[in-house]
Amino acid sequence: MPTPPVPDADTRPFWEGVAEGELRLQRCDDCRQAIFYPRSICPHCQGSSVSWFTAAGTGTVHTYTVAHRAFGDAAKEVPFAVALVDLDEGARMMSRITGDPAAVSIGARVRMAPETFEGADGAFALPYFRIDGGGA
Repeated sequence: MPTPPVPDADTRPFWEGVAEGELRLQRCDDCRQAIFYPRSICPHCQGSSVSWFTAAGTGTVHTYTVAHRAFGDAAKEVPFAVALVDLDEGARMMSRITGDPAAVSIGARVRMAPETFEGADGAFALPYFRIDGGGA
């Protein structure tokens, strides 16, 4: 089982959104760039005013790797794909791609498909993606 997130003041809206099936990102109020990973200062212009918005949850695989060996609980899940996803809003994030790793390719369209896990302190969700077959 993956390690549960530990939300703080900057990341709590993101993790709450994932738990509700939404991809919530920040946008800088000064330069208007989308921001991921959540933070209080814009990494693009160092502006200190950021706002949250609900992203489409779709993007394109920038690059990926397939893990054939892993440690701990993840060893039970190999092979699996991990990708850098260029979100349609402009931010880039790393995520696991569910399903057949052989189906993942650079340029493939993906859609967020959160996975929920049961942890010692309750359920938590992670923002995994799947190859987008065009459905909602």
